Amino acid sequence: MNTATSHQDIYSRVTDRIIADLQKGVRPWLKPWSVSNAESRITLPVRHNGVPYRGINILLLWGESIANGYRPNRWMTYKQAAELGAHVRKGEHGSLVVYADTFHKVEENDSGEEIERDMPFMKGYTVFNVEQIDGLPEGYQVTPAPTAEPLQLIQHAESFFAATGATFRHGGNRAFYAPAQDFIQLPPADAFRDAESYAATKAHELTHWTSHPSRLNRILGKRFGDEAYAAEELIAELGAAFLSADLGIASEVREDHAAYLASWLKVLIADKRAIFAAAAHAQRAADYLHSRQDQH
Repeated sequence: MNTATSHQDIYSRVTDRIIADLQKGVRPWLKPWSVSNAESRITLPVRHNGVPYRGINILLLWGESIANGYRPNRWMTYKQAAELGAHVRKGEHGSLVVYADTFHKVEENDSGEEIERDMPFMKGYTVFNVEQIDGLPEGYQVTPAPTAEPLQLIQHAESFFAATGATFRHGGNRAFYAPAQDFIQLPPADAFRDAESYAATKAHELTHWTSHPSRLNRILGKRFGDEAYAAEELIAELGAAFLSADLGIASEVREDHAAYLASWLKVLIADKRAIFAAAAHAQRAADYLHSRQDQH
């Protein structure tokens, strides 16, 4: 599946799925992981070997878990299950994930000179949640255990945020990143509903903070055009969701939920590749913030 046609099919399938969720008023990256309020944390989906998925595949598998009520976060292919002596139950439907990479190609130009190029390619493949598989060895169907969080600042999250080197200021009733002055403004911590709301809001604004020219220099360019503001907010939403999963905290739904849904739908309907670009930017932001942990 490495032709231009199959690329477009994958972009369309992924984007159409996310658009359908947004049109229902559901953000697939924020829905609680299970139906129980006591189990509202989300966790990153992982492969058969425990390695976490990244970027757009996180959104795809979160969405599949929400739609089908899967609680475990581990996924594998039909072949991987068979190699473990297990089997996918008859009648089960798999979930799409994508693999993107480049291959090296040598071409000859009109002058007869050889030119080396890295050519991008993408393919889709099917995975199954471990709840769809019988006969797996012990330990493969472990469901992330819920834990109760006391109503106080979450220290490991606060340590993570502090290590980024970002400047946080508190006061007023708005949360925002000020790029000209390069600081993050937040209401006082005790103004938030709970510690997780405070931490998730910090994660959102920190994702904006990574856009600064001295960091990731995120310039959205022609792809988003006049919708660049909505796209940046979507990137911050996804970045916060990825970070929240990494830190084991619940993501936060903003009060302006409906207005942002409308703006994101406009972006995604206009460009089937936009959600891929947004997820990639969000993943780079999360990776950058993790890289700062060794520097401060």
